Amino acid sequence: MGLLDRILRVIRANLNSLISQVEDPEKILEQTVIDMQEDLIKLRQAVAQAIATQKRTERQQVQAEAQSREWYQRAQLALQKGEETLAREALTRRKTYQDTADALKGQIEQQAGIVTQMKQNMMALESKLSEAKTKKDMYIARARSAKASEKLNEMMGKYNPTGAMATFERMEQKVLDLEARSEAIAELNADKLEERFAQIEGGSDIDSELAAMKAELLGSSSGQLPSGQPAASLPEPDDVARLRSQLEES
Repeated sequence: MGLLDRILRVIRANLNSLISQVEDPEKILEQTVIDMQEDLIKLRQAVAQAIATQKRTERQQVQAEAQSREWYQRAQLALQKGEETLAREALTRRKTYQDTADALKGQIEQQAGIVTQMKQNMMALESKLSEAKTKKDMYIARARSAKASEKLNEMMGKYNPTGAMATFERMEQKVLDLEARSEAIAELNADKLEERFAQIEGGSDIDSELAAMKAELLGSSSGQLPSGQPAASLPEPDDVARLRSQLEES
């Protein structure tokens, strides 16, 4: 028996847990209000039936009282006519109806108490039903709000702000590194460009100067003096030939 009781207890616990998990507050509240409405309808029918029974008993009691009075009058009439035996039988019949009327009167009092209690229960159920209808909408709204909050909390629980911020910081550092590399490459390209232009500009000056020197030397070799230069500064013919040869080789 001990093992069987433990098994049954485990089964009941599992069933209760399963029921608790599948219970939907909104559906349960709706069904509860429907059940209360059905109970109220049944109670109203029971009250109506009890009232009808009470009224039927009252009619029976009134009839029994009437029969009792009638047989009493008959007993009086028989006694007046000298029919004592007949009067005795009439009184016996009258007692039967009177006992019935008294018994029905007791039933009427009991039925009146039952009807009163049933009416009170009906009024209490009507009040509870009205209150349940009012609270039902409020509880349904709270249940829906609680479900939404639960889902939001679950989402927030899965969200890791530290990891997200670390990811943003890592991506920010990558962007900064890319920008730094781009600026460095731009600076290197600018330096090379400046260097090339400096070489070109410097080469142009040297070429111009070299062309001028060649023109001077060629002019000197043909016996023409450069303007503003004294004749004493002219090189010797051998030196001019040697310089010309060097220039041509270059």
